[in-house]
Amino acid sequence: MELSKETIHHLASLARLEFNEEETRQISEDLKRMITFVEKLQELDTTGVEPLLHMTENVDIFRADTVQPSLDRATAMAIAPDADNEYFFVPKVIKK
Repeated sequence: MELSKETIHHLASLARLEFNEEETRQISEDLKRMITFVEKLQELDTTGVEPLLHMTENVDIFRADTVQPSLDRATAMAIAPDADNEYFFVPKVIKK
């Protein structure tokens, strides 16, 4: 597959990226290497090879969903560094 500057610029536009001339040249070389690799993979005979969906036999392993005790409101408010009867107070992190 041939990659032109127009193709690179079109792909960059779709990805909302901007490249200078040196970056365009480097991206073009990288894409050519990737396309060459994929074309090489297409030459392999994969007849009878099952698609790999997961790296292990374990799929969606979750812990049991059990009810566990947690802090009650009064205890949480009592141990908080800064709180009133209703709210926790935290330092401002977004400044305008």
